[in-house]
Amino acid sequence: MLAAMSLARSISLAATCAIALLMVLCTTTGCALKLTPIQTASDKPSNVAVYFKVETGKGEPVANLSADQFEIYEDDALVSVLESQQTILNPEVAASHYTLLLIDMSASVVDSDDADKVTEAALLFTSTVEENTKVAIYAFDGEADIHKISDFTGSGATADARANSLGNFSPKDKSTNLNGAIIQGLEVLDAGLEKADNPLRIGTLVVFTDGTDRAARVTESDMLRAVNETPYDVFAIGLGAEMSESDLRKIGRDGTALATNSDEIQAAFETIGQRIEQLTRSYYLLSYCSPSRAQQHTVTIKAKHTPEGGREATGRLETQFDAEGFTKGCDPNQKPKFDITKGDMAAE
Repeated sequence: MLAAMSLARSISLAATCAIALLMVLCTTTGCALKLTPIQTASDKPSNVAVYFKVETGKGEPVANLSADQFEIYEDDALVSVLESQQTILNPEVAASHYTLLLIDMSASVVDSDDADKVTEAALLFTSTVEENTKVAIYAFDGEADIHKISDFTGSGATADARANSLGNFSPKDKSTNLNGAIIQGLEVLDAGLEKADNPLRIGTLVVFTDGTDRAARVTESDMLRAVNETPYDVFAIGLGAEMSESDLRKIGRDGTALATNSDEIQAAFETIGQRIEQLTRSYYLLSYCSPSRAQQHTVTIKAKHTPEGGREATGRLETQFDAEGFTKGCDPNQKPKFDITKGDMAAE
């Protein structure tokens, strides 16, 4: 009897230790998934679409999940995959992703041996990122206003024009208006997204600089306030000894890359480009045909993902939709009609 009790205690202790270890692993490696709802649409005949973002517990984007990695529940009851015909639509049918690359072209860059490498890396970055987002390039020097190199476009047809404009840029004021340029860059991103075709609009600002603000046209506190308050993702790429990791992180709220010398410039741009690509692919537009035919309902989406060499991670989100007037004849590939005056995006 005592032996049995001892064995039971040992098993219980082992189980407790295993659970504690799993909790530690999940804390350190981000086992849980975070699903952030952005907008929900419901439309007749019985279409429901949810646009959301998936991240790890540590805030890393989770890209390229497939429809079978999601389960849909209505009012806590699992919705049949066959009945719902759930599918992941291309987010481009409802969401516009814009990226603005803001490049330091002050004298310390343009007059250095690094100028050609900066231009080459910037153009390669642009051609890569624009596969999933529209990209604009602006340059800044010491002047009060930033300078447009190319407007938002998703086509590589302007590559030569970009190369010529950026490569031939000559600063009119050789100082560095970094703080003012960042604030203006966010304003340009705002204006560009206001003209976007789709109701859901996601923005990204990427700042490249080889130093700190010298012009003192705008205070650092005003710049940091703009960065911290913007709904857009902000990344920063630094070059040279003048840029410290801590200064770079103040600007790059969502990620940074520091090139200590010219040989690392392209790798730094590639690092941020890959990060943006992963981020863009971590947005999902899940569409399905609802079995509901009236009233308000809660839809729960559960996700599961097992990273290579890691443990399975799970997460969930909840949102609501109105099924009044729903009937048969649903096509899950129907383009959703999002109303950004309501729901999660209304507050942004």
